[in-house]
Amino acid sequence: MLRFIFGRLAVLIPTFIGVSIIAFSFIRLLPGDPVMLMSGERVMSPERHAQLMADLGLDRPIYIQYFDYLLDLLQGDFGSSIVTKRAVLTDFLQLFPATIELSLCAIVLAVCLGVPAGVLAAVKRGTWLDQTLMGTALVGYSMPIFWWGLLLVIFFSGYLGWTPVSGRISLMYFFPQVTGFMLIDSLISGQAGAFKSAVTYLILPTIVLATIPLAVIARQTRSAMLEVLGEDYVRTARSKGLSPFRVIGIHALRNALIPVVTTIGLQVGVLLAGAILTETIFSWPGIGKWMVDSVFKRDYQVVQGGLMLIAAVIMVVNLIVDVLYGFINPRIRH
Repeated sequence: MLRFIFGRLAVLIPTFIGVSIIAFSFIRLLPGDPVMLMSGERVMSPERHAQLMADLGLDRPIYIQYFDYLLDLLQGDFGSSIVTKRAVLTDFLQLFPATIELSLCAIVLAVCLGVPAGVLAAVKRGTWLDQTLMGTALVGYSMPIFWWGLLLVIFFSGYLGWTPVSGRISLMYFFPQVTGFMLIDSLISGQAGAFKSAVTYLILPTIVLATIPLAVIARQTRSAMLEVLGEDYVRTARSKGLSPFRVIGIHALRNALIPVVTTIGLQVGVLLAGAILTETIFSWPGIGKWMVDSVFKRDYQVVQGGLMLIAAVIMVVNLIVDVLYGFINPRIRH
C-alpha cells in the first residue's frame, strides 16, 4: 500500500510544476500593463514606469522571474498582492471558508438528489421516467453556469422576490466571524433570524453550483447500477424472495457506489471551477470572486498564488480519493 501511495505522490511533482508554468504564463498572456492598472495614472513618465517595473521585478527576463517564483513556492511563499500588499496565503485562508461552505452545500445537494435519481432511472430503465431523468441530467450538464445563475436571479429574486440577489447574509446582522463559515457563525451568534438569513442567501448559489455535479453523479449512478443489476448475486437475492428495497438498496447500491464515490471526489475540481462564475454572479466573497477581481487588476501574485493554492487543494483531494479507492478495491493497487 505504501508503494501505491508513494507512486501517487510522485505523480504530483510534475503536475505541480506543470500547473506552476500555466499559472505563471496565464496572467502574462492577458493584455494590459499591471503598473498602469496599479497606479491608476493615465499618463506616466517612462522613468517612473521603469522604476515601478523594477520594484515589482517585472523588468527581469521571463525565465528568471519564473525560477524565482518556483523557488518561492517551494519555500511556501505564494507572494504578496501588488495592489493590497497583503500576503496571498493570508487572503486565501480568509476567503476559502466561504468557498468551502458553498461547495459543501452544493455537493451535498448533488449527492442527495443525484444518487436517488440515478438509482430510479436504472430500476425503471427504458421507461418515460428513465428518459425524463437522464434528459434532465443532460440539460443540466450542458447548461452554462452564468446563464443559469442569471436566470434564477431574474426569476426568484427579481420577479418573485423570494431570495436575495447577492452576498452571504443580510446587512442587519453583525457578529464576529469565528469560523468563517456563515452558517455556523450565524447559528452561534445568538441573533434571532441570522441563521435563516444565511440559509436564504445560500439557496440560489448552491443550486447553480450543484447543477453540473448533480447531473454527472446521476448519470454515473445509473450506469453503475445497470452494471450491478445484471450480476449473479443480485439475481440470487431476488430468487430468495428478498424485498426490492433490500435487493436494490443493500445488495446492488452498495457495490455500485464504488465508482460513484470516485466521481464525487473528482467533482471537487468542477466545484472550484464553477465557484469562480457562481461567486461572481452572486457577489459571494470567496476565492472565485477574489480571483476574478485580481485578473481584472492584473495582480500577478494573487492570480499565480491563487491558482497554485486551488490546484494544491484539488491534487490533495484527488490523492485522498486514489488512496481510498485503493483501500476499497485492492486490485487498483496493482
